Amino acid sequence: MISREDYAKAYKAGKKEYQARLMRGEKPTLEILDEILPPRGSYSEIPLGLVQIPMDQIVGTKTGGRSSAFAANFMPVIREHSEFAAKWVSLCSSHENEGIREPIKAYEYMNKFYVEEGNKRVSVLKYFEAVSIPGIVTRILPPRTNEKENKIYYEFVDFYDLSGINYIEFSKLGSFAKLQEAVGKEQGEKWTDEDKLNFSSIYSRFSAEFEAKGGKKLSITTGDAFLAFIGIYNYQSLVDKTRNEMKELVTKSWEEFCLREEDETIELKMDPSEEKAPLLNRLLPLSSPKLKIGFIYEKTTTSSAWTYGHELGRLHLEETFPDEVNTIYYENINQDSIEKAIADAIGEGCNIIFTTTPTFVKASVKAAIENPNVKILNCSLNTSHRYVRNYYARMHEAKFLMGAIAGAMTENDRLGYLADYPLQGSIANINAFAMGAKMINPRAEVYLEWSTKKDTDSMENFRKNNVSIVSGKDMVIPEEASRFFGLYSLEGDYPRSLAMPLWHWGKFYERLIRTIMDGTWKYDDNTASKKAINYWWGMSAGVIDVICSQNLPIGTKRLVELLKGTILSGEFNPFSGILYSQNGVILNDPNSSLTPEEIVTMDWLAENIIGDIPKMGELQEEAKPVTAQQGIENKPLV
Repeated sequence: MISREDYAKAYKAGKKEYQARLMRGEKPTLEILDEILPPRGSYSEIPLGLVQIPMDQIVGTKTGGRSSAFAANFMPVIREHSEFAAKWVSLCSSHENEGIREPIKAYEYMNKFYVEEGNKRVSVLKYFEAVSIPGIVTRILPPRTNEKENKIYYEFVDFYDLSGINYIEFSKLGSFAKLQEAVGKEQGEKWTDEDKLNFSSIYSRFSAEFEAKGGKKLSITTGDAFLAFIGIYNYQSLVDKTRNEMKELVTKSWEEFCLREEDETIELKMDPSEEKAPLLNRLLPLSSPKLKIGFIYEKTTTSSAWTYGHELGRLHLEETFPDEVNTIYYENINQDSIEKAIADAIGEGCNIIFTTTPTFVKASVKAAIENPNVKILNCSLNTSHRYVRNYYARMHEAKFLMGAIAGAMTENDRLGYLADYPLQGSIANINAFAMGAKMINPRAEVYLEWSTKKDTDSMENFRKNNVSIVSGKDMVIPEEASRFFGLYSLEGDYPRSLAMPLWHWGKFYERLIRTIMDGTWKYDDNTASKKAINYWWGMSAGVIDVICSQNLPIGTKRLVELLKGTILSGEFNPFSGILYSQNGVILNDPNSSLTPEEIVTMDWLAENIIGDIPKMGELQEEAKPVTAQQGIENKPLV
């Protein structure tokens, strides 16, 4: 009797789904695999054996024979007093008394499943909201194409061969490889049975809380949200989380999931906002006369020019705002100590914290979620997180000017460029230098070397290639007392300085702090958009410049000032007009320019560059963490 009532409920659910789909102009019954397969002979069949098939991914039948007996949700649409209904009821009784154990037969195509034998078993188990069903599965492997869906599927096939996991889906390319890395597996490393059990436990708890909060209403997959989630919280730390703890973390991280709905997740702020908030609407209480700002450095100010530059910025803040700002700093911080350093800074009363390297972004986001009243900013580019803001400078504008100087000053048309990390933004610096040189000297060639590449002597390679002028380190620390920085000509064993780029971090930090003091900060956040905010300021904001040596001829200095003026006014973009890479045309419209997003994510080298972009395996070990975080293969903007 109960089974008859169950059939009536299932029949009602089927008719409701059937009618709703008709009203939307959609097919109301099950998908038929034979109707959507590519032409016979263009695909291959691979037996997978006995597989636990996720119920959510069973979407249709192999042939059209039984498709019309079910609505698209696999609920029956044949009336109760039929032979079909009697068999369904009998299966329902069997499931309630013994459980349905006999495997179905199904085909998997594009990670969706189509039933060959066992449609009623699937219908009954979907009615009882079962998670999976055993099945003898044959995979249909389509021909490779350039379509995004096809590429994602082949990434899934590779992942499945390693993990045996078929119940997670992604909507973006590269996600399966990121998941493999996030769970602590090397590329190509197989999963153990324990790995699979742990993952199933963590993922099922996350998906239950994500969907309970309304995740199904978002346009992203549960897998997309899960990948964002373990990008914040260490995967291994989630193994022992209770359902309540997982629920709390999912709730706190919700804006990260909403951000993934955006086609372009990042909004680049190219210049400081000029909009001012009313005095009474300032974000910080008027009762708090001082801002306490924490700076967190990966290295020491005496061992790293990058850290030294940010330290100069911190000191500039204290000099500029002696009555309004108090600062502290932490140096020599690594991945093991970054969370503690941020917690210490918050404990010391810091209401603003700058973490000055991309490798600290994960800890920054986690701390920002836990401390919503503390503003945390990370020095990185093209980083898509809602809870922290990111900042960086358009150094390619200065590099273009330095390339123009090098092109004008070279006597043999051979220039050198010493790069450090193959990161997003840094490729634009290299190309801008090469294009600046080519604009002034069409014969100029740029020999590219990498200071972080294993087993290479960059200076020796420059000398072997008879390079006359080199763009080296942007700056040095006082203790080094080296003159091999900026743009210099090689004259024997001694460099002759020509120019140097200036990262004016003091001006950058000053302008950021002023946005908080005058209330502009909140106006940068467009309430109609969920995009992450990245400040990417350049010469127009006064945070980037070029200092020319007195060794430069007057005419060359005037040329630099002229070019600088056109960049400052916005009249000229170094990446405009006809642009060629080593492999062909990048831009063929003389009246067009690359977008900021295209500049940030460029992964090609200009045609007059001799050299290449190193792969991860070619880099020194200390270069790999920041490259993994910010390398050109990570492209959340596209």
